[in-house]
Amino acid sequence: MLLTSAVTLCLATPAAAQHSRHYRQINLVSDIPNLAAKTDPNLVNPWGLARSSTSPWWVADNGTGVSTLYNGAGDAVPLVVTIPPPSGGSSPAAPTGAVFNDSTDFEVTSGNPARFMISAWNPAVDLHNAILKVDNSSSSAIYKGATLAANGNAHYLYVANFHSGHVEVFDTHFNLFPLPAGAFTDATVPAGFAPFNVQNISGNIFVAFAMQDANKEDEVAGPGLGFVDAFDASGKLLIRLRPGRWMNAPWGVALAPEGFGKFSGHLLVGNFGSGRIAAFDPQKGHFRGLLRGRHGHPITIEGLWALSFGNGAAAGPANTLFFTAGIDDEQHGLFGTLAPIPHEKDEGDDGNED
Repeated sequence: MLLTSAVTLCLATPAAAQHSRHYRQINLVSDIPNLAAKTDPNLVNPWGLARSSTSPWWVADNGTGVSTLYNGAGDAVPLVVTIPPPSGGSSPAAPTGAVFNDSTDFEVTSGNPARFMISAWNPAVDLHNAILKVDNSSSSAIYKGATLAANGNAHYLYVANFHSGHVEVFDTHFNLFPLPAGAFTDATVPAGFAPFNVQNISGNIFVAFAMQDANKEDEVAGPGLGFVDAFDASGKLLIRLRPGRWMNAPWGVALAPEGFGKFSGHLLVGNFGSGRIAAFDPQKGHFRGLLRGRHGHPITIEGLWALSFGNGAAAGPANTLFFTAGIDDEQHGLFGTLAPIPHEKDEGDDGNED
């Protein structure tokens, strides 16, 4: 069931137009020599992908415990930030989601707001090291994703606690913020599924649910094993994206701008389990098809994590989709782009999976 009559999402409806139907993948950076245009040994199992309106990309490298920076062409910025492990943990840390903070809130030290979280970083405090601000490892918390959003006049940090199965919210002092009963839950999502990632899109919090393994530590992959819902900033359910075989441990969520070919204006969901990217109508949540390559086959990127569009500045063109992936069973990494192939015409939504 789709909630379309009671609420309206503040997302533009895709316009009917002639667009390129296929997309080209370009591998910018990998830790594996010759797999991409550039090689960086720090880029191992890159998860989170964050930027400001003008900055280069910040990538959370889960396998090496650092954050590396790249411009839109994949050129490395000469700064590597070390992420601290939780109390009692061993190095390297294993960062997952990354979020950029452009407000003056969430201070690392007085007058120095965090720029990247959950391990907070400000260059005036420590250029090469982040500072641990939220450590719930004693309660077995496993945070897989993070995002920032405003609720009223205040800013909050939203995180996906995969182990507990809850979305947690922190105030600007990194204190846990109480939520109303039933916040960020959906009665149609079966037991055994937990928030795998959270993403702020146009002020709404999109939650990607994946199936938990027996220890509630890792996701279980498989066709149909995933759900994506949109909530308001207080946790009220707004809309469900159409579930189906196209959902497979979804994690990355992005809204395509105009100029992104056939799926301009669509919600894009990246699936870690299948490596495929599904497109949805942003108003009704209907499935519209998969991103496909030049020969019409679905684009498949093993270990697909983040999806995010450039900023029209240091992070590349605003209509180019950037991705991270933990290839080779998360033992290696890939950072790249997807862009429409020019001079093609759209022949309508395919509306099917294969």
